[in-house]
This record gives sequence, structure tokens and C-alpha cells, in this order.
Amino acid sequence: MNTLPSPDAIARAAALVAAADAIVIAAGAGIGVDSGLPDFRGNAGFWKAYPSLAADGTAFMDIASPTAFHENPRRAWGFYGHRLALYRRTAPHAGFAILRRWGESTPHGSFVFTSNVDGHFQRAGFSPQRIDECHGSIHRLQCLGPCSPALWPATGLEPVFDEVRCALLGPLPACPYCGGIARPNVLMFDDWAWNDTLREQQAQRCRSWLDGVRRPLVIEIGAGMNIPTVRHFSHRVVLQHGGSLLRINPREAQIGNLPGVALAGGALACLAAIDAVLSGGAR
Repeated sequence: MNTLPSPDAIARAAALVAAADAIVIAAGAGIGVDSGLPDFRGNAGFWKAYPSLAADGTAFMDIASPTAFHENPRRAWGFYGHRLALYRRTAPHAGFAILRRWGESTPHGSFVFTSNVDGHFQRAGFSPQRIDECHGSIHRLQCLGPCSPALWPATGLEPVFDEVRCALLGPLPACPYCGGIARPNVLMFDDWAWNDTLREQQAQRCRSWLDGVRRPLVIEIGAGMNIPTVRHFSHRVVLQHGGSLLRINPREAQIGNLPGVALAGGALACLAAIDAVLSGGAR
């Protein structure tokens, strides 16, 4: 059972939030745990969420790949269709609103950098113009081929799937341009056909925004070392833009020599505790 960090650590984290001229939210899968989403930490966690894949030893890296769509598209869409439905029906927890409010109270606002593909920051009211989805989004589709660089929204897609067998039951999602199989616009493992056009636009907006801030606080939440994309981004911002780091992670919260505070705890509990300190004093 995770315990809340010490009052002193929470107070130091609150002081960082109060002093920031901008908030950079760097989020990994762990931020969604308090919303009820799985974080797929290792095969044990993944197979607990998808027992049918555990039965034949299919690992996360095996199903989350273009090869899975080419070899068994119904199974691949069973997995991604289930995830799409899960993300749609799950509401972002209250910590998202806390982060948004903190950002709105700073001179330069906030920018989100996330490896999550669930679209929950948009659902929580963050501006899409201030979100960099480094691994894409499950709410956009592209051609599996691909036949073109086109992207289109998944809003009309309502996949019907057998959750027990992890298999799509209805028609395979099709590319409107060539009629071939469509896939999520998500960066998968060994993925050389991912269309990163929109993501590059997001990244450029993030770089331009960072050039205009002076005291950014990077609030990194739920980003582990297994796939360290978010952690590398956090370190880069702190070192290149004179920022500080507030790392919230129940297992891997150390920050080494970087300026900032590490909180070993869950996202919502830590954010709520910091917010209580801020609410009790002047910003």
C-alpha cells in the first residue's frame, strides 16, 4: 500500500508550483491508474488485463505492433478496439483538473507532453494546441500500408469485439482511400510505418512554447524507466530551460542531481495533497 510522502516533501513541492512561470506536464501511463486504467507494467500486469493473450504467451510488444495487424488483424483490432472502448468510457480523475488549474494560474500556462494515447488530457479540458502526444493517439486512424499520409478521426468507429478471445467480431476498419485495413495512429513496437505528421506539428508547438518560458516546472507523473521517453523529455527541459522537476511515481521517484522534489506516491493523492497546501496559502 502506497503511503503519502512527508508533509515537508509536499510543502517543498507546493513551493515549486507556486514559483513556476509555466507548468510542463510530462505524463506516462501511471497517471491513468487512478482513473482505473491499467499501466501494463511488465507482462504480469498486461496479462492480468488480457488473460486470453496470456494463454498463448502473447506479450504486449507482440500485440502492440504492425506485425500483429498484418498477421492477425482481427486479434490486433480486438486488443486496440477494447482499449479504444475502455478509454472512451473511463473519465479522467480529479488530478487532471488540479493540473489544469495550476497551469492556468501561471503567466505562461501549461503544456502537456505525454506518451499516453488515451486522449484524456483533451477530455479533461486541456487545449489540443498545448498537447504533444509523442506516441500518437488511439482516437486517430491511418492506413496500415500506408497508402498515403492521410489521418482521420476514429469518432465513427464503434468496434464490436469478443473480450474473452480478444478478437474483433465486426468488419475490419478500412482505409477510406484504398480500402485496405486501417490501424490506430499509435506508435507501436518496430513501427516504421507510423504517420508522425501530426505529432511533429505538436512537437514544434511545444518547442516554440518552451523557448518563451523562464522558470518552467516539469511535473512528471507515472513515467517509468521501462520505456523512458517521458523521463528523457523531463530531463531535457530541466537542463535546457532552467527548470525544476517534480517527479511523482510510486516506485521510481528518484531525481538524482536534478533540481526539484521527488514524491513516492500515486498521482491523485500527491496532487491533492499539494493542492491542499496551495489552497491554504497565497500563490
